[in-house]
Amino acid sequence: MSKPSQVILLVEDRRHQQFIRKYLRRLGLEAHAMRFEIAPSGAGSAENWVRERFPLEVVAYRRRQPQTRLIVLIDADVLTVQQRIRQLDQALREGDVAAIDENVEHIARLVPKRNIETWILCLNQQAVDEDIDYKRPRNDWSGLIASGIETLYDWTRPNAAIPPSCVESLQSGIRELRKLPF
Repeated sequence: MSKPSQVILLVEDRRHQQFIRKYLRRLGLEAHAMRFEIAPSGAGSAENWVRERFPLEVVAYRRRQPQTRLIVLIDADVLTVQQRIRQLDQALREGDVAAIDENVEHIARLVPKRNIETWILCLNQQAVDEDIDYKRPRNDWSGLIASGIETLYDWTRPNAAIPPSCVESLQSGIRELRKLPF
């Protein structure tokens, strides 16, 4: 029998995947330790797919070994971070799955406001507004992700000082990542 993944990752798209994979690789995790669940392209709303899939992945996480973690990465879009998290919690209730015990379970809910591109730009020391959609085509998202991950790594270290330029949703994401034992 094969060893289960150490990290289950539930994401909206390839950019989400690239972002979180590069971060986990920076932490020293090997690719074989990650299992990605990515919303199928062209099949409707990716955020809706992630919300529907969330209860199934929580159940899968709970069946695995204690060192397993679950990371869900879902854009807030026009909602607040808390509204999106409440939607994830509602999906658990509707799926008849017990609520997350944040004191025991290694589950991180990362919710960029408005979208992941906001975080990528912020991590590259660019001034951003969380109400603006930065998703439109840009010069080199892959390059910006690679350089931004170094900043994310630094900011997620214990007791790291986070500058005031860091947007609120990214600060929340950093707190979520710091909860996970890596």
